[in-house]
Amino acid sequence: MPKRIYIVDLTDEQRTTLLDLIKSGEHSARKINRSHILLLADEGKRDKEIAKVLHTGSATVQWTRQRFVEGNLEGALNERPRPGAQRKLNEKGEAVLETLARSKPPVGWKRWTLQLLADRLVELKVVDSISHETVRPESKKRLKPWLRKKKWCIPTVGAEFVWRVEDVLELYAMPYDPKRPLVCFDEHLVQLIMEKRRPLPAKPGQPERFDYEYQRNGTRNLFVFFQPLAAWRHVQVTERRTKIDFAHCMQYLVDERLPEADKIVLVQDNLNTHTPASLYEAFEPAEAKRISNRLEFHYTPKHGSWLNMVEIEIGILSEQCLADRIPDEDTLCREIAAWETTRNEQQATIDWSFGTADARIKLKRLYPNIS
Repeated sequence: MPKRIYIVDLTDEQRTTLLDLIKSGEHSARKINRSHILLLADEGKRDKEIAKVLHTGSATVQWTRQRFVEGNLEGALNERPRPGAQRKLNEKGEAVLETLARSKPPVGWKRWTLQLLADRLVELKVVDSISHETVRPESKKRLKPWLRKKKWCIPTVGAEFVWRVEDVLELYAMPYDPKRPLVCFDEHLVQLIMEKRRPLPAKPGQPERFDYEYQRNGTRNLFVFFQPLAAWRHVQVTERRTKIDFAHCMQYLVDERLPEADKIVLVQDNLNTHTPASLYEAFEPAEAKRISNRLEFHYTPKHGSWLNMVEIEIGILSEQCLADRIPDEDTLCREIAAWETTRNEQQATIDWSFGTADARIKLKRLYPNIS
């Protein structure tokens, strides 16, 4: 009896789905391999040709064709037990697997791997034997043991944290006062990177391509000033971020940017250079005192730098201006100057809507419990 031939005829939508799946890089090798099988079968390739190109068995090609023709695209791509085969993991086994994946890995390992999980299931006698591919989650709720940990900013609970939060939020609620302007200040490190090979320009249907190799060309520090109520920002590029550099930034702010202000309200984080003491490192006592008298220092709480509005502005700067490789300081200064000019001309600013009343509700768990 001749072997039945399963003809794969993909729709445009199915073809696009398969191509997107292959390009995403987020799926298992088995699923990507089956996508290639269906695309080649759609082109009219025979089973032996497909198996040779993809270095797989003809039976796999035939089985994938059959599941597509007799079922659907989802069934052809996703693993299911063969007829008559039992699932390796029952509900209890899946619960054990999830508990393992979220637990601390064995000594000597930073994270669980699929093979480690498979071996441990056998050790615990959940199953007699199991492949690491069977351990790989099939549902949308993937265990992803390599993402068991997530870096997060965990605030310090207590009075010290909340009084600084409310102090900064009260400043943000005040109206604009040219005699007492609010300025948010912070710094950001940028790595200068030179191309080792000339990038290939973009063409229709193909993005610009650049080589993965690069040459480090040092770093530069960005001191960023942001006046939200005046819709103004300025970036100074320096080689370092020392106390001396900080002091000269404050001198610029007082004498060049806001010479008419009686007092400049300065919001910044808790870096050891961000203090009036830095002024005395850089200037004579009389000059240091003169600058210090014009500044009113306010600090975001530790682990609470998100309260500084300039952090948002730095994020925009990084995304819009610093995302590509920048080879040297001249290019960096030129790019930043153009970005800064455009943002200032557009009067771009931040609509801050989080106030003290909101903090007392949404951050209630961080406030001291007074009973």
